[in-house]
Amino acid sequence: MEKFIYPEARRDEEFSEIYHGVEIKDPYRWLEDPESEETKQFVAAQNAVTRPYLDACPEKQDIYDRIKQMWDVPKSYCPRRHGDKYYFYRNTGLQNQSVLFVQDTLDSEPEMFFDPNSLSEDGSVAVSSKEFSKNGRILAYGLSSSGSDWSTIHFMDTETRKKYPEVLEKIKYSPITWTNDNLGIFYGTYIDQKGVTDGSETVGARDQKLCYHRIGTPQSEDVIVVEFPEEPLWRIGAIVSNCGKWLIITPRKDCRDNLVYFTSLEDNKLDGKLPLKKIVDKFEADYEFITTEGTSAIFRTNKNAPNYQLISIDLNDYASDKWTTLLPEHPEYVLDWAAAVDGDKFVACYIEDVKHVLKLHSLKTGEVIKKYTLEHDTIVGFSGDKDYSDFFFHSTSFTTPGIIYAVDLKKDLEAKVHHEMKVSGFDPKNYKTKQVFYPSKDGTLIPMFILTHKDAVLDGSMPALLYGYGGFNISIQATFSVTRLAFVQHLKGVVAIANIRGGGEYGEKWHNGGRFLNKQNGFDDFQYAAKYLIDNNYTCAEKLTIQGGSNGGLLVAACVNQRPDLFGAAIAEVGVMDMLRFHKFTVGYAWVSDYGCSDEKEHFENLIKYSPLHNVRPPSNNGQYPAVLLLTADHDDRVVPLHSLKLIATLQHTLGKLPQQTKPLMARIETKAGHGSGKPTSKIIGQSTDILAFIIRTLRLKFYK
Repeated sequence: MEKFIYPEARRDEEFSEIYHGVEIKDPYRWLEDPESEETKQFVAAQNAVTRPYLDACPEKQDIYDRIKQMWDVPKSYCPRRHGDKYYFYRNTGLQNQSVLFVQDTLDSEPEMFFDPNSLSEDGSVAVSSKEFSKNGRILAYGLSSSGSDWSTIHFMDTETRKKYPEVLEKIKYSPITWTNDNLGIFYGTYIDQKGVTDGSETVGARDQKLCYHRIGTPQSEDVIVVEFPEEPLWRIGAIVSNCGKWLIITPRKDCRDNLVYFTSLEDNKLDGKLPLKKIVDKFEADYEFITTEGTSAIFRTNKNAPNYQLISIDLNDYASDKWTTLLPEHPEYVLDWAAAVDGDKFVACYIEDVKHVLKLHSLKTGEVIKKYTLEHDTIVGFSGDKDYSDFFFHSTSFTTPGIIYAVDLKKDLEAKVHHEMKVSGFDPKNYKTKQVFYPSKDGTLIPMFILTHKDAVLDGSMPALLYGYGGFNISIQATFSVTRLAFVQHLKGVVAIANIRGGGEYGEKWHNGGRFLNKQNGFDDFQYAAKYLIDNNYTCAEKLTIQGGSNGGLLVAACVNQRPDLFGAAIAEVGVMDMLRFHKFTVGYAWVSDYGCSDEKEHFENLIKYSPLHNVRPPSNNGQYPAVLLLTADHDDRVVPLHSLKLIATLQHTLGKLPQQTKPLMARIETKAGHGSGKPTSKIIGQSTDILAFIIRTLRLKFYK
């Protein structure tokens, strides 16, 4: 096996901090400064090792060609009605950003409305949000660059296609919600934020203000209508009720639980601070506004309902003892989302054993009107509005990009195929997906999807790709992925997704089972997923790759530290790696609700046990680490790149010179890219190619054309 020579990174052995009486060294603290020349040189040196290694994979061109071919199929997304027209995104296949089209009816010829690809040569400018005025005459849309969470808001006349002169700046974590008179929007801005605001910074945004902007006026004339100066880290959610009478305000300080305020838009002028009435004044549950029905506001909440329910709150009499239940919590299944349609109805989407179920309900009684049979188990898109009788949903699976269905309740209740997408050179009938429930370390049964060729032989020889997330109440379901399909089709492998604790697959109980002091449960679940695949002869440890991104990157890195013998390779994308300091950068403070914070002794003692950065040690019995590829990007202002930079420096220093460590420990640091949203197709294809090339080369696999 080849031996790698890694860049020498300076270690500041003197630097340390005291946490609750414990000294913790941090020799790579200098890598936290993205602007320093030393950090830039470190990044360049890492890429100078990684890039030649990936490019030298003999199958790389074949991988790239096939990934590109699989991407190069026309893709359409759910239409949405605004005013008297329908709008939808379409991509011819390889366009960096999908293009917005418009049509008068669902049967008329679509016309290109707005092409984001015209905004940059490399596709690095993306539409991050959009909202049409009530009458459909004006489009407000957010643009972000290089994958940053920062954006600017622009306006366009939908008839003339002319842009309005004003541009709203310093936008982040912001709603766009129109007043019903079509004259302006409410939006959130960090207007006082100093310094760099392009996504390359590490400082957090503070003091968000909710402003009212009247169309056709400069941002300097915008009115601050809501702010919480005593709470600089709150992010202010806002939505105008569909009837236009109320503005619902939902402040959030982290990634769970929010408050609820409201104010009348009929009784108050938009010339200063709005008087707010409190409905919920404690951070103790999630409240998601769905719609209004008469004087009542409907919310999806997990208050006294860990699997979520719909409640009705009369805004004229909103004391909590007056709240009523519209749709009770299901004892087993999770209410994933709900949306009002056709005046007096709503669509509810449930998660039943990690598969979606879609039902139409009465908004007046909550009773089920219709249950829709889905050909594919995961819904990845929905559009509908209380003002219109039609709605659309997009269902998908491991093996198909999916089908978009249309329902027009003015005609009947049935869902009809509106558009179907297919991949060239791939027949879904040749592949099978099964769901298993395997016992974890403590005996809890964990669901896992497994995708193989229908004729796969279980003799322990298949390469395997195991994916997990396990955090923030987020459910990971069977969705279409070109990279995973290529792995199964051309590496003759098996792909598995483990629905570990910490996610939302079984509601708040499942989330809490892998949160805070229970975080280790999720790591155990993932390691036992690997053991299941090995014990049931799908694969062997030497051919097993684990993959995860963001919180899933933390998962992968923690599991590699805990069980380096269990995996052949590990792909950790944009992961949270320094669990003692994550809360100090950009929006990291919001993750304290899942991880805890090292400022508290109890949480410090838990975090230090699994923090990837602080648990890299040479394996016992003269063993080695699996091949590791850390992926990050220079404009990731969600999980800043310093996490991956400090970890790769630590891995290479601790393990890189060991004679037994023949597998590579590498980082791929991308430029003009962020956490993932808005990433251009060309960069997605490039990243997918590199990941498969790394797996093939390190595990000595074959790419079957």
